[in-house]
Amino acid sequence: MNFIKGKIRTTIYENESGFFVGTFRVKETNDEFMNEYINKTITIAGTILDPNVEESYILYGEYIKHERFGYQYKIQSYEKVKPTSKDAVVEFLSSSLIKGCGEKTAYKIVDTLGENAIDMIKENINNLLLVPDMTEKKANSIYTSILNHSNNDDLIIELKSFGFTIAEATKLINKFKEKTKFYLHENLYYFKKYIDFNKLDHIYIAHFDPESSVRKKECILETMKRMSDSNGDIYYFKEEIFSNLKNFFKFILEEEEFQQILNDLFLNDMIFIEEDKYYLKENYLMEHEISQCLKKIYILPKKEIKNFEDRIKALENTLNVTYNLEQKKAILNALEHRISIISGGPGTGKTTIINAITKLYIDYYKLSPIDVLTNIALLAPTGRASKKLAESTHLPAMTIHRYLKWNKDTNDFGINEYNKNTHTLIIVDEMSMIDTYLFSSLLKGIQSNIQLILVGDTFQLPSVGAGLILNDLVDCHIFSYTPLEQIYRQSDNSYIAYLAKEIKDHNLSENFTEKKDDYNFFMCESKEISKIIQKICLMSLSKGLKVEDLQVLAPMYKGESGIDHLNLILQDLFNPPSEHLKEIKLGDVIFREKDKVLQLVNNPDCNVYNGDIGYIQKIDVKYLPRKKEVITIDFDGNYVEYNREDLFMIKHAYAITIHKSQGSEFPHVIMPISKNYYKMLYNKLIYTGVSRAKKSLVLVGEKQSFLMAMNNDYSSNRKTSLKNVLLNNF
Repeated sequence: MNFIKGKIRTTIYENESGFFVGTFRVKETNDEFMNEYINKTITIAGTILDPNVEESYILYGEYIKHERFGYQYKIQSYEKVKPTSKDAVVEFLSSSLIKGCGEKTAYKIVDTLGENAIDMIKENINNLLLVPDMTEKKANSIYTSILNHSNNDDLIIELKSFGFTIAEATKLINKFKEKTKFYLHENLYYFKKYIDFNKLDHIYIAHFDPESSVRKKECILETMKRMSDSNGDIYYFKEEIFSNLKNFFKFILEEEEFQQILNDLFLNDMIFIEEDKYYLKENYLMEHEISQCLKKIYILPKKEIKNFEDRIKALENTLNVTYNLEQKKAILNALEHRISIISGGPGTGKTTIINAITKLYIDYYKLSPIDVLTNIALLAPTGRASKKLAESTHLPAMTIHRYLKWNKDTNDFGINEYNKNTHTLIIVDEMSMIDTYLFSSLLKGIQSNIQLILVGDTFQLPSVGAGLILNDLVDCHIFSYTPLEQIYRQSDNSYIAYLAKEIKDHNLSENFTEKKDDYNFFMCESKEISKIIQKICLMSLSKGLKVEDLQVLAPMYKGESGIDHLNLILQDLFNPPSEHLKEIKLGDVIFREKDKVLQLVNNPDCNVYNGDIGYIQKIDVKYLPRKKEVITIDFDGNYVEYNREDLFMIKHAYAITIHKSQGSEFPHVIMPISKNYYKMLYNKLIYTGVSRAKKSLVLVGEKQSFLMAMNNDYSSNRKTSLKNVLLNNF
């Protein structure tokens, strides 16, 4: 039967049934037709359970041309190739650790010297000269590199033979040093902070007893973590943990054994149990740390702002604005209370209030420009939100991760309880996006003698991470809280802010489909949505708008009116193929110069964060130290380089999810509403999407689907304890 052998490079699509689409690097084949693809990457499609990019596979099937997706290798069956000692030595020699040795040379060395090649090279450099086509210069380079790693080469190769990559092995050794080997054999789940849990679990099953108590405990802890990641819960009930353990890891334990393991985890201080609530240790501690930190700030004396009315009047004259009573209340509370919360929907003046607070604070305490930098910190969870904050106040603003000096490799913060920042006024915007972990980290990194102002919208989508911080802080009724209700019209016929409020209140006006100065609803069937969006974009371009001005927001990736398909057609519209524009292909996705792209992960080293939108400035080939393709992306004047292997960090951004749009505003928003999104059509989601539009909003789709979404209050009721912890502690 015809086969190809190699490794999976990237995942394009996979579902729960095991159907997989991805790219595959071909190393061997017995199919003459496939010979031309050796050492090349092709697209594969078929059933692969738990695909792993680090493992080698033999795929049986045929290379076909799919009507829609072009050429792909259709998998009929497959088998995993168990790594050998020879494979591990070859990968070590051909890794970036060994200078002057590529994969071909590595195979020649092992074929000539055998699996003990590294020991033979260390014994005598001249053994390298036995290898065909070996030069003295190359031999010296290889020999020197091996000696540089001689203390760890056996351990690196052992880790590699277990299934870790050379890069992962090096990272683990650098972190755990002489304990690495002990942890590898005693409990390799110690590595879970640095290595993906699924990968560790695969390795454990392959080399140890899959029914061991070690694995059962670790899988229960991981189950609880995944429940927090997917549902945002801080605690869980025993029945939920039991059910999800079965779903995630196929573990079905007897109830007595399951309870015994939970008790052991509790006795070993790995989980906390209160009544019928089960907490991961870190989740339990974070809520209590938040409460303790807030109390230290809260108990300090309030400030008194003298002549507030005169000061606010002078500011109104300077800025040519007029603050209403609730805005004045919010400003005064923020300046006088140690902790204050301001919440409001679009058009209620949150940005205007932040600007007033900073200006009055600077004036009242007579801060010099240098004093401002050392006393005032303006923070937000995303890069775009911090940029908006900086533009509105004309003061520096940054992401919380950057403020806390986050290290992406260790996931630790340089600013912490042992190394605090010393600002005296901290304003945090977009609080609804901030989870328990980030808020706890922020509070530990700031001193108690401050004024902390938290600004957000309690009706927005909750944070991606676990917790419901803003709502819990409001609901405990401990801290100064000013809700903003009054909406400021942009014109007599503006509607966006009112529509958001109507959605929130479940009270749509009868004429919500009528055209307004800043709003339109194109009613059509689901199958017509993508074509209508194309026409709207073409019309917008003809009126002088640019791709930077327009943003399509949709709830889901899949389907005809999903983000993936919309990005495909909008790329052709906004940035079609051209002989003047270079491209790079990754599976079925093409990145092209001038493309609009979205950053998917935080990268503080390059000052670019999850949710940032940029444009591909150029695609180039660099040759030193070795040939590689490099994409340069412009994020508002911040130019960041990406290699091919970094492209998992970005997606096209002509259309993005509503979740990814949080913390951002766009001049003109187009939002499809389709019954095909039924799983994602709920009140808070469309409220969040609508509230992203600054100048105009266009809804495209079915009126009935929009009404259904408005009346659907689905939103996972997150299980958190912060409110009760605060009430018990204050």
